Amino acid sequence: MPSKGKNSWSPNQQNKPDKNQGDPNKKPGMPEGFKFRFSLGYVLIALIAVSFFNYFLFRSDNTVVPYSTFKDKIRTGEIKRVEIDINYYTGYTDARSSEPASPLPATAKPGVVYKTVPVTDPEFTALMDQKGVVYSASPREGSAILSLLLNWVLPFAIMFFLWRTVMSRFMGSNSNVLAFGQNRATVVAEGDIKTRFTDVAGVDEAKAELVEVVDFLKNPQKYTEIGGKIPKGVLLVGPPGTGKTLLARAVAGEANVPFFKMSGAEFVEMFVGVGAARVRDLFKQAREKAPCIIFIDEIDALGKSRMSGMIGGNDEREQTLNQLLVEMDGFDSTSGLILVAATNRPDVLDPALLRPGRFDRQVLVDRPDMIGREEILKIHTKTIKMDPSVDLSKIARSTPGFVGADLANVVNEAALLAVRAGRKKVKEEDFQNAIEKVVAGLEKKNRMINPKEKQIVAVHETGHAITAAFTPGADPVRKISIVPRGFGALGYTLQMPLEDRYLVTKEELLGQIDVLLGGRAAEELVFHSISTGAANDIARSTDIARRMITDYGMSEKFRNVALTKRGGSIPGMPQIADPYATKEYSEDTQRYIDEEIASIVDERYKHVQNLLIQKKDMLDRISALLLEKEVIEETEFAALTAELTSPSAAAASSKA
Repeated sequence: MPSKGKNSWSPNQQNKPDKNQGDPNKKPGMPEGFKFRFSLGYVLIALIAVSFFNYFLFRSDNTVVPYSTFKDKIRTGEIKRVEIDINYYTGYTDARSSEPASPLPATAKPGVVYKTVPVTDPEFTALMDQKGVVYSASPREGSAILSLLLNWVLPFAIMFFLWRTVMSRFMGSNSNVLAFGQNRATVVAEGDIKTRFTDVAGVDEAKAELVEVVDFLKNPQKYTEIGGKIPKGVLLVGPPGTGKTLLARAVAGEANVPFFKMSGAEFVEMFVGVGAARVRDLFKQAREKAPCIIFIDEIDALGKSRMSGMIGGNDEREQTLNQLLVEMDGFDSTSGLILVAATNRPDVLDPALLRPGRFDRQVLVDRPDMIGREEILKIHTKTIKMDPSVDLSKIARSTPGFVGADLANVVNEAALLAVRAGRKKVKEEDFQNAIEKVVAGLEKKNRMINPKEKQIVAVHETGHAITAAFTPGADPVRKISIVPRGFGALGYTLQMPLEDRYLVTKEELLGQIDVLLGGRAAEELVFHSISTGAANDIARSTDIARRMITDYGMSEKFRNVALTKRGGSIPGMPQIADPYATKEYSEDTQRYIDEEIASIVDERYKHVQNLLIQKKDMLDRISALLLEKEVIEETEFAALTAELTSPSAAAASSKA
């Protein structure tokens, strides 16, 4: 345990954050576990209750009579007693409410009460004295106060309550409507994060980079004594689903420190200054809980380059970014406060964020290789009951390009497929079916296809498969199917590489175009016409040809020249493709690119046609078998191609 110096600290010295922090519904003094959730139903119930109360308390009385009728009943002796208040004159046929009245006239009804609205009449009191009517005054102050409360105070109170609730939700505050600048970070106390580095696989290089961060949070003096400084910020860069958030949680779990998690989009609001206030509040709370980790997910929503905006503009997002830059300069490397951020678009980040002193370290969290995919599968299958025959290394080879999230989805889909089949354990076929479901979509066996279209699909997919089988460098065919899947896919040819590839030669790119064009070439060869089924193949082959010319410098005229300009990349990291790439060439160059693309595709299409003409017998045999069985597996397809390319088969074909 290092000694405590002037600038040192220890995680054990810090107070644990309040468990109720971050719970917007927990109020001081509430019992544990109590949460109040506002609902408009409560307001509706209150309004209905007030309406019923008003109805029964202030409902109109059908005994109200005109003032002249009321005086006539006094003259006739029917009314014996009168109570006078501000609102009504109330006449009773009994002289006293507790005793029976004297004999009434024939027209009188015992117990009947008459009411009338007061009228200024000096003779009214003299008339009552003359007839011997007992009268008294009743101010009814209580009813007036109650009427005031119900008719004036209560409506305003309900309106204020509704306004407070709506503003509180709109501004995102917990208990103060005017607390615009309170951050919305989710705070996890130290010890509550169970994620460790052992729960993260397939990104060993990224984990090694983050071990120093954990070591600094645990043993800061080891670095401060020698004069070293830990990076203030760590930027995790990689495609979606590679485990950037999981890595950040693992760092906090290993270091056993509080963890502040917030999305970059949660800082920016429609009101100017709110985002900057939230940044200040977040760093203020983090300093109080230091040592701790702040994790900002999808920081590109907050930290986009300010150069992309209009000249002279100063919108809310820019103010928020400026405040973040100031806060990152405001804490030193010995404070124990480390900012971790994640993005899959590093090319759009502001250069000021990436300079040394802010995000000093950029860590690439890339797609896992085959060994990494196998390790990820081992983690996700810990809780899955699997058949002993399941070979995870084979599944890893079948999932090139899959990230951690994809592999987790494959494992879960395999378990669901096993349950659907009534099995207690997951078999390898469940994993293979799950991979196909993730890659090609859900199988649609109930979709009815007419025989003509089904035959076209069979020939189309067989054309892909045969072209792949006889194209050097093409990935081997694992499965051919004419069972509809996903959105509009009437069939598919599944190819799986034997190993992970990071470089592709020009010949291999041309081979990919050949395989994509094999479907349409087979259709034209067999049916002497073409269909719309090759739309996706044409789009993909055209894109490969275009990138060969514009990005890879593989054209005759612009050899070794890149014609498109893409976003900047982080030094030392592979450039991530920018979907908003801009072209920096003339219209003549554009015309050349279009003509060159058409030339490449046309040349490869003729090459594929010649190949399929030579393999016409194989095309007919395999397409007929596929039409009958609907699915042909890898081993069966390999046996068929070997059989039909043998010398005896070739001799029989030539004789025919």
